[in-house]
Amino acid sequence: MNFSRFSGCLVLLGLLWNCSPKDVDPFATVKPDETRFTKVTLVEKLNEPMELEVLDNGDVLFIERAGLLKLYEAATGETTVVGELDVYIEGEDGLLGLAKDPNFNQNHWIYLYYAPNNYSPDVNRLSRFDFVENRLDLGSEKIMLEIPVFRGCCHSGGSIEFDANGLLFLSTGDDTTPFESDNYNPIDERQDRPANVDAQKTSGNTNDLRGAIIRIKPEADGTYSIPEGNLFPPGTPNTRPEIYVMGNRNPYRISIDQHTGNLFWGEVGPDASVDSARRGPKGHDEINLATKAGFFGWPYFVGNNKPYWKYDFETQKSLFEFDPAAPVNTSPNTTGLEQLPPAQPALIWYPYDESEEFPMLGTGGRNAMAGPVYHREDYENSAVRFPGYYNDKLFIYDWMRNWIFTVSLTENFEYDTMERFMPSTVFDKPVDMQFAKDGSLYVLEYGTYWRAQNDDSGLYRIEFAPGNREPVAKANANQRTGAAPLEVNFSSEGSMDFDPEDQLTYSWDFGDGSSSNNTPNPSHTFEKPGIYPVTLTVTDMEGEKASSKLEIQVGNERPQVFIEWAGNSSFYFEDQPVQYSVQVVDREDGEIDSERIDFSIDYIAGGFDLIQAGHQEEQVSVGENFITQAGCKACHAIANESVGPTYQEVSAKYKGQSDAKDYLIGKIRNGGGGVWGGERIMPGHTHLPEEQVGQMVDFILALEDPDYGKVSWPLEGEFSPEQSDNPEGYYLVQASYTDQGANEIAPLRGNAQLLLRHPDMKAVAADRFENTAKANANGLNFVRFTQRNSWIAFDQIDLRGIRQVEVLVNPAGIEGRLEIRLGSPTGPRIGISEILRQGDQKGYFFEVIPLNKTEETADIYFVLKTDSGISIWNTFNLDRILFKR
Repeated sequence: MNFSRFSGCLVLLGLLWNCSPKDVDPFATVKPDETRFTKVTLVEKLNEPMELEVLDNGDVLFIERAGLLKLYEAATGETTVVGELDVYIEGEDGLLGLAKDPNFNQNHWIYLYYAPNNYSPDVNRLSRFDFVENRLDLGSEKIMLEIPVFRGCCHSGGSIEFDANGLLFLSTGDDTTPFESDNYNPIDERQDRPANVDAQKTSGNTNDLRGAIIRIKPEADGTYSIPEGNLFPPGTPNTRPEIYVMGNRNPYRISIDQHTGNLFWGEVGPDASVDSARRGPKGHDEINLATKAGFFGWPYFVGNNKPYWKYDFETQKSLFEFDPAAPVNTSPNTTGLEQLPPAQPALIWYPYDESEEFPMLGTGGRNAMAGPVYHREDYENSAVRFPGYYNDKLFIYDWMRNWIFTVSLTENFEYDTMERFMPSTVFDKPVDMQFAKDGSLYVLEYGTYWRAQNDDSGLYRIEFAPGNREPVAKANANQRTGAAPLEVNFSSEGSMDFDPEDQLTYSWDFGDGSSSNNTPNPSHTFEKPGIYPVTLTVTDMEGEKASSKLEIQVGNERPQVFIEWAGNSSFYFEDQPVQYSVQVVDREDGEIDSERIDFSIDYIAGGFDLIQAGHQEEQVSVGENFITQAGCKACHAIANESVGPTYQEVSAKYKGQSDAKDYLIGKIRNGGGGVWGGERIMPGHTHLPEEQVGQMVDFILALEDPDYGKVSWPLEGEFSPEQSDNPEGYYLVQASYTDQGANEIAPLRGNAQLLLRHPDMKAVAADRFENTAKANANGLNFVRFTQRNSWIAFDQIDLRGIRQVEVLVNPAGIEGRLEIRLGSPTGPRIGISEILRQGDQKGYFFEVIPLNKTEETADIYFVLKTDSGISIWNTFNLDRILFKR
């Protein structure tokens, strides 16, 4: 953010807040900056948190799937176990749902939805309990509803919500395996098949409570009655009157708009990654809205009523596409009506790959959930309640993609717009959210791995600051490790206050008994070996504080690793050998054992921007980088237990098998299951390039076999890049050494890296742009220069040996020149285009620009100089740039 640009607006908004009556909201229509929201950590390291309830006193009740009810006490900040149920925890069952009664402050009732353990027959149960003196009274249980289920697989739902009329809504999953149907719609009607392969028995069945959202009125004696307006009136043959919404796959999180009574839910969709001409559409997740009772399509439709085929699993023939206007359930497994209500389309829907309708939702794994609708007047006039800008907006979130969006609807409750909420803030698998009485937002986060106790799980509160905002503290140090005595220069750079009229004071605690006050950037010498926690505290003029911590380790100096590379350090040139050598210096280890130096040169086929180089203590793993980007760690960890096998287990299983790589590439791209027991099947990942998947597999197989794929590179020699017709590929050169530790300080790794690009680069791969636009046309991906003095820049290009640049351009008749400059758009000019001066060139052509001889590494700018007009129809285009020796 350009702070100076907006400071005047912020001051004005602050004055409006301070000078206006309490009920005036300066952000009623103006979108507040993300910096006005603060995410506060309440408790972390939870074990599969599921749902939460914020009490009026600020305490928070929440549940964990393994059966624990926990209470976070706002007054003390302590979290304790206040109840425990014996639950069946296999598959997706366990303790799933929690809600407090609308009259909780008087009756102290809470409702839990769970899978009782060692109970026959197999059921999931909705019960009411007394919660008295901060304890769950197990003896008070009133069993309200039991739903027979098939144990051992999938889709349990379990979210509980109340509406403004005191009606209870409970979501249930379809209890059906997707894996027997190739991840399309599971409608296997064959006899002698498992009981959970046909969702027509559950979510398509008007006489079954699975795959539904039920609506009931709890009564004081622990029973319930049926309210008016459900899908089937009481007494309708072959129906259940509890059903409000049916045709759901796995409605994992639901919410109720307390003003309109509208029901929202996130529908976790099927896993097929491609459309099938004779089976039906690829999988989509959905955000759904019901203004009244209805049928929402599963297992016959998905998304905006994309139809599946009636598929005969016996003959493997597709018979006909289902009709959303008149869906029928003719399965021999149903006990309900044959004619179903018309199918209702989703409000929002999106697949694994980019959504045509909602591209802002991104790509990758998906797990849609619905949060609350915000109405500012429902909450106290507190200092932290959200502003009116979010009035009537629905909060939605995705467990896999880690985002939160707000959705605006039309007066007719149709989709209007959406925008990302707090896009710069990290959310680690949000699993539930709720506004508290004071208008702050509480978020429960599950953490990285599925079915695991995650260190990055937790309970958080998001507060809004309409006036003075909490400052930001950032502590930095020029070095964090070294031998004693160690002099460290500390810096508070990046610390700031978002309120421009505020001034900060700085306080440093060095962790060794010494401190520094009112000095933003002190120096300090640590005399003795040890590990020292250093804390920077910044305080604004109104007393708001923020802290930042870092650790200084004294007693062991990090190894210094050097790669002496005689060639160009930015580019590789085919068939042009380069002399190199690797050296390591370590103060404590003395003479270095060369056998302990790791050195590698790897060719990366897929795109320069896909890999981020590590810090000096890190060594880049290309395959692990791709695994992280693809979201695979949601289901698989390297060593920790998760829903799928660990990568170490996979590595051990296939160690030494000659066909392991090809087999695993096929498994990842096409999906599959059955190898590790159980019914779970991994969905296909055909959207990932095969070369990229191969590098992921290389990483996995090397975990238990360090020699797998290892190329032994001498520490000194000659490297000859091979010819490549892939300009997106590059070489990653890495050397690293881990020392032996010293003075009780753990061993440290030193690392050196080179990223050598192909000298033919896309203009759109530039690092910075000014008055330009990326564009696509006629199969080309290029940069449009839209104004005079427009430019693009590449950071830190080694120009040693580079004598000319060849550019692929389309001047579109613009008269002018393309200049190449060092360091800035006005820096020394080292090259200039000649042919653009003619002003009559149209269409794409190559032009060679000679460069002034220079042997330095610098930022390179391509600047358009022209006096002729540039318009949306007449722009200079730059496609490719080839650096030549």
